[in-house]
Amino acid sequence: GRSWRVKESEEEAADVCSSKMAGAVVELGEYIVRESHNPENLHAVELADEMNNILTAMKLACKVINREISKANTYGVDTTRSGLAEDMPSLANRRFLDAMVNREVVAGIATAFLDDFVAIPNCKNKGLVLLIHPLDGSRQIDLNVSVGTLFSIYKRVTKKGDPVELRDFLQPGCNQVCAGYVIYGSSTMMVFTMGKGVTGFTLDPSLGTLYLSHPRVKIPQDGKIYSVNGGKRRRFPKGVTEYIDYCQDRAFSLRYIGSPIADFHRNLLKGGIYIYPPTFVDPKPSVSMVFQCNPLSFLVEQAGGKASDGFTRILDIEPTALHDRIPFICGSPLMVEKAEGFMARKKMADGGWCFSRQPAVNGKK
Repeated sequence: GRSWRVKESEEEAADVCSSKMAGAVVELGEYIVRESHNPENLHAVELADEMNNILTAMKLACKVINREISKANTYGVDTTRSGLAEDMPSLANRRFLDAMVNREVVAGIATAFLDDFVAIPNCKNKGLVLLIHPLDGSRQIDLNVSVGTLFSIYKRVTKKGDPVELRDFLQPGCNQVCAGYVIYGSSTMMVFTMGKGVTGFTLDPSLGTLYLSHPRVKIPQDGKIYSVNGGKRRRFPKGVTEYIDYCQDRAFSLRYIGSPIADFHRNLLKGGIYIYPPTFVDPKPSVSMVFQCNPLSFLVEQAGGKASDGFTRILDIEPTALHDRIPFICGSPLMVEKAEGFMARKKMADGGWCFSRQPAVNGKK
């Protein structure tokens, strides 16, 4: 009887210890160091130091951007008249470039606001490249709507010691070793994956530190929220309009902010689907494959969700240019599969117009 009680008390002590560790406050830097040496994370051990340095530089740049955004509508400044909303993307772009170039942490960087990639001087021996959308949803800043930063990290395909090339940046999304976003809203959060689950950190503005707030993020398997620009419904493919009818018949909630990161973040936590389809007027949507779809697809899959262009898994598609655009459907897996079902059945209902490389004219090829 005594040995049983001793064993029971030891188990209780272990439970208490583990719960304390689970409840410990973990800072982003600590987490990066620990997880970058975790063999379960893709390529993490091999590139641990470089990964740590890149994410540390990202953290610094994001805190600077957060400060600038928070000042945008203060002191009676009219951002529309002052032009601040237009200037903010270039400011964010410069801040991220400065952080990466000055710290010499990555072989090369490509951003959504530059036509070509930038090779970082003195970094030919680095093994990673960075792709970043410095300020996604920037048109919403003067309206005080949540905006964000998206990033992807890839292992370069060219040999270390050689200059980086365009093919280092034009890899399918399944080759990402790390991806994430920072959302600047009522609070500032960094959400990212290193290939083994999704984790979120929230900024404590009084200390300027990002603390672990959302360990092991999982998207619900199903949801009742759909996010799509309903104003363009008449121009959508037949499969998309019928899926919207399906959602409305079941009284699903339409939630569309117009800031992709904000819509994605809500659906990631609450469950839902985000749809950015082609239209008759523009068969190529404005959403970027490399800078938006790939990091969000990697994140949603690591959280248990799905992402596709309506027919093909996003992460399997190889880009041909930095600024390729593509239809985008992502979110809770059961909702994405249902939408794909409608798309498959109605693929030829519009004459296959949205899958042709020829431009559409008045809704016809």
